[in-house]
Amino acid sequence: MEGTGGPTAYGAPLAGGGFDFHRFIREPQTIVRLLSWVFAIVVFGTITGEGYINTVQKPEGKCIFNQSDSACSYAVGIGVIAFLVCVAFLVLDVYLPFMSNAQERKYAVMADLGLSGVWTFLWFVCFCVLTSQWSQTLDDGGIPLDAARATIAFSFFSIATWGILTYFALGRFRRGVNDGPVPAYTEPPPDHHTPYPPTYAPTSYNPTTYTPTTYTYPSNVPEPHHQPPFTSNLSPQGDDGYQPPKY
Repeated sequence: MEGTGGPTAYGAPLAGGGFDFHRFIREPQTIVRLLSWVFAIVVFGTITGEGYINTVQKPEGKCIFNQSDSACSYAVGIGVIAFLVCVAFLVLDVYLPFMSNAQERKYAVMADLGLSGVWTFLWFVCFCVLTSQWSQTLDDGGIPLDAARATIAFSFFSIATWGILTYFALGRFRRGVNDGPVPAYTEPPPDHHTPYPPTYAPTSYNPTTYTPTTYTYPSNVPEPHHQPPFTSNLSPQGDDGYQPPKY
């Protein structure tokens, strides 16, 4: 799906835009994928319903395409797998806008491109096998001709629809490659050699010189009084003339 605005990755808007069902149904890729889904149902449904007939000589059911059971089995197998692949990629187309990882979108688009290309080739082989076996069918008595022709016709239509899906997937892949990787925020690695953070540019620093202030005291202040030091040689009072008695 193409985005109407904002960044896109591999043909789809980035996550967060929501899902618009009406716009999704109108997308050319969705329409072609639904047609491929219907064509696959017609092919394997017609063969399983009317692709085998019984005869008097052979009670077992035989394929209407020259009684080649391998041709019918191949067409049924391709049709059933194509049906499942269409359903899977319809779901993936819905989920694709919600993928925030561009790498996951790349893998989804590459898977779509690869499977669409492979099934284009397989439907071509199926058409060739059915056409060849039908041209060799000589006895068409009791064979539902409309069923055989419808199977061949819708096998051919499937080649066209799957080829268109391959073209759409290739265009989406090329747009994703040309758009480049989706920018994602990553933490910058720490730089231990830079003295400052990367976003901080220090301005030039000019230190100012400090000049101490000299204080002067006035000379006319009287000098403080100093007391004499303490002396311990004072004579005790009241002990003058005392003498011990004599016995």
